Amino acid sequence: QVQLVESGGGLVQSGGSLRLSCAASGLRFSLYAMSWYRQAPGKERELVAVIGSVASTHYADSVKGRFTISRDNAKNTVYLQMNSLKPEDTAVYYCKAALSTTDYWGQGTQVTVSS
Repeated sequence: QVQLVESGGGLVQSGGSLRLSCAASGLRFSLYAMSWYRQAPGKERELVAVIGSVASTHYADSVKGRFTISRDNAKNTVYLQMNSLKPEDTAVYYCKAALSTTDYWGQGTQVTVSS
């Protein structure tokens, strides 16, 4: 059974930092592209960042230069370091594992940035 468990969310002031973690189990983690998505109230879920199985990365324009995605295949964990947070970063952040046509989602972690 595949499980993705996010952690690290919380309340932070504008300009602050948070580090999200997503621990995966039940899959060959190193083969999967790992992504972070977010969904703010009343908005569609959007891609934040993705890291491939060979560690290539891609970021949404809105977070470039502020967020960093990384992975530790030995720990089956993907991270999202979020710096210079803005109120518009407030959302539920989800982790996704994808390989070919198969994908798995975590349950999400709330990030709230106060102004």
